[in-house]
Amino acid sequence: MAKYFAPLPAPGDIVWCLFPEVVGQPGPKPRPALVLAVAPEFKAITVAYGTSQKTDRVYPTEFVIDPDDANFSQTGLSVRTKFDMNNQVKIPFNSDWVAKAPSSQPNLPLPKLGVLPANYVKAARDAAGKRPLAEKP
Repeated sequence: MAKYFAPLPAPGDIVWCLFPEVVGQPGPKPRPALVLAVAPEFKAITVAYGTSQKTDRVYPTEFVIDPDDANFSQTGLSVRTKFDMNNQVKIPFNSDWVAKAPSSQPNLPLPKLGVLPANYVKAARDAAGKRPLAEKP
């Protein structure tokens, strides 16, 4: 049985999750995800897909967090990572979908990996603003 985590994360937190490849099923590989919204009544979060693959190709709905950038350490990430604001899902905040990341910072409530530094907020908003209108929440 899945264990629900508390407290819920906040928008802007980065968590380690099994981002689904098939709707309604946890994905096969854990990866970072950016929390965009929280639904306390459902103990659920809406997250954007994160990957360390192909970070040299960045599309309009994506933004990259680089280890050489200011405040990178706040993210909890260990490598250059891009987030795709066009690839979002709502998932339960429980042990079937999220887990402790391998590089979790001490003193953070599990399964939080880190936070999106303030200097990335504009990049995230710009990427989210480029989502097709039919897909905007």
